[in-house]
Amino acid sequence: MKDESSEIRNIPINEITIINPRSRNKKIFNELVTSIANLGLKKPITVSKREDGSGYDLVCGQGRMEAFLVLGQSQIPAVMITATVEECYMMSLVENLARRNHSSMEFMTAIATLREQGYDNSQIAAKVDYSEEYIYATCYLLDHGEERLLTGVEKGIIPPSIAMEIARAHEADVQDALAEAYEKRTLPGNQVLAIRRIIDQRNSTGKSTSGMANRSKQSGKKVTAEALIRTYRKETERQKLLIKKAAVAQSRLLFVVNALRRLMSDSNFTTLLRAEHMITLPRSLAERVSGDRYVQ
Repeated sequence: MKDESSEIRNIPINEITIINPRSRNKKIFNELVTSIANLGLKKPITVSKREDGSGYDLVCGQGRMEAFLVLGQSQIPAVMITATVEECYMMSLVENLARRNHSSMEFMTAIATLREQGYDNSQIAAKVDYSEEYIYATCYLLDHGEERLLTGVEKGIIPPSIAMEIARAHEADVQDALAEAYEKRTLPGNQVLAIRRIIDQRNSTGKSTSGMANRSKQSGKKVTAEALIRTYRKETERQKLLIKKAAVAQSRLLFVVNALRRLMSDSNFTTLLRAEHMITLPRSLAERVSGDRYVQ
């Protein structure tokens, strides 16, 4: 691929083929038409002349070309390059992705095409000027058919990492509920991650969300964001209670250990134990009280 010339030529619009057509926002397009009508074309389109001389393939500038047609023009200024149809398509694809105003479907199609061409995540990220994490998440969601989550990522509603965590949940209803909870700011991202961990744990132990999903199927009700929030809060309270119980047990154990240490330092008490043939302690207590001296 190379530039044929830096010279800008006027070429017939009807000889140009759009090899990677894309839909566009009507309001933005009308603004483009008005701008060109009032100020003229600021940047020429880019085309490649076909080898058989039958016309041109458009590399970039579909909006500008269509605006010229609306304004009744039959020719448009263009920069000529030499490239194959495949190269033109790839350049057009990258150009569209870099604009950031594409639809989710266009984005998914473009990323899928780049992957089919053999590009890895880092290469795609470099080409379209997105982070590698963003592309990795997009490819993961694409592989798992997560169009709804991809739309959320594209709109900036859900960060890529959060979208991946949501996609890893098992039930479709649970995924929707997690996404809804995050989008409505009912739960921050760290809580969404916590909920997914709860879901995974309960799926593996046969209770919780799988149980909740089973109950919802029996009752005909869909798992909602509110239900997940209740589940999360209930689990949080359960864990707090466990922490309290553990703290009480730890306190009591420390009391017993300290009491035994005092007793074991009393020669009269140890003499009494030997007389009663009670010369050992349970292993856990013995280790805490005085190392291995009284281990059974």
